[in-house]
Amino acid sequence: MSTSRLPRTYFDELYARSADPWEFTTRWYEQRKRALTLAALPRARYRRAFEPGCGIGVLTAELATRCDSIVATDIVEDALRTAADRLGETVDSGAVQLRRWGLGDDWPPDTFDLVVLSEVCYYLDAASLHSALDELLAHLDPDGTVICVHWRHHVPEYPLTGDRVHAILAAHPGFSVTARYHDEDFLLEVFAPLPSDLRSIAQREGLV
Repeated sequence: MSTSRLPRTYFDELYARSADPWEFTTRWYEQRKRALTLAALPRARYRRAFEPGCGIGVLTAELATRCDSIVATDIVEDALRTAADRLGETVDSGAVQLRRWGLGDDWPPDTFDLVVLSEVCYYLDAASLHSALDELLAHLDPDGTVICVHWRHHVPEYPLTGDRVHAILAAHPGFSVTARYHDEDFLLEVFAPLPSDLRSIAQREGLV
């Protein structure tokens, strides 16, 4: 699949300067965002998750407590090596598979019931993101979940803003938004494929 996105060298240079360029391991902002991401997932457990742009595997480690297996990818080899060290036994057991892959590449043949798009979609231009979402839908289980989380402040190098990413996903005819959180800094939305069971968690559990 042809794509227009930030070049790999952009990320290679970031990781050459720091092993944790976005300070995932030290900032309360990042810890809080991960907690909200996990809390927003509508199911207690997932069969197989896909996390493009996993970086050094901090969110991956937390997702592993909710997923039987995860395919986590990044385009930076140094990031994947750090993630492998962090994830340890889950990689050794095969519960987490790390692959060098970037959003916009041809999708792996797997299907998933959870796709996590965290701080990754604005590295593509609009046309490439539309194509990636079409591919995502083709690899998402009928009862699957897509969770999308992005920084809202402008970054000159990024082809898209976080708000534009979420507008594109919300306008895609194959998805319906089922939950939303936003503040000044980031936007978090949960999507289900259409047609799908769009009942709330309380409705599905017979509480209402």
